[in-house]
Amino acid sequence: MARTFAIKGSKRLLNAWAFYDWANSVYSLVIASAIFPIFYGALFRAADIEKVSVFGGDIERAPLISYLTSAAFLFIGVITPLISGIADYLGNKKIFMKFFCYLGGVSCIGLYWFSLENIYLGLVCYFFGLVGFWVSFAINNSYLPDIAYPEQQDGISAKGFSMGYIGSVLLLLLNLAMVMKPDIFGIETDATEVA
Repeated sequence: MARTFAIKGSKRLLNAWAFYDWANSVYSLVIASAIFPIFYGALFRAADIEKVSVFGGDIERAPLISYLTSAAFLFIGVITPLISGIADYLGNKKIFMKFFCYLGGVSCIGLYWFSLENIYLGLVCYFFGLVGFWVSFAINNSYLPDIAYPEQQDGISAKGFSMGYIGSVLLLLLNLAMVMKPDIFGIETDATEVA
């Protein structure tokens, strides 16, 4: 079976690029902004814990997630130019994009087990979720000149941006419905009481 390659500027290729935002941008709204931070704060408030022992030191619970986010962005800022340069030089952006996309996805799955008992696992998953999301996002954006002609780039970039917002809002609405009416989704009430 012969492999077919999408042609630069083709509608199919441009739509595929835009739909990556549809799927990927939900992370920034649901995990990084709206749902996970509320769950994180409620988890510690419910247990009446103000300080967390992490990596041999006591840190107040509120700034802990901010410190971790800052460390992740510092790491992202260092590795993204290196990864982008290597991917461009080797000509295999897709392999790097897949790796970081899967890293982010698996890390988000790992957040299922985020609890006070599994604080290290939860923090590591949150850290690598950020890394996976942002590095794969940067690599996806670097594809734009490869898949679209200059006159198409503004339009397809805007389409990707809007698809990201649509996907994010739809998942956020679903998540809010799951939190507000867990019985409809077969979720036991105890699971949502913390949030």
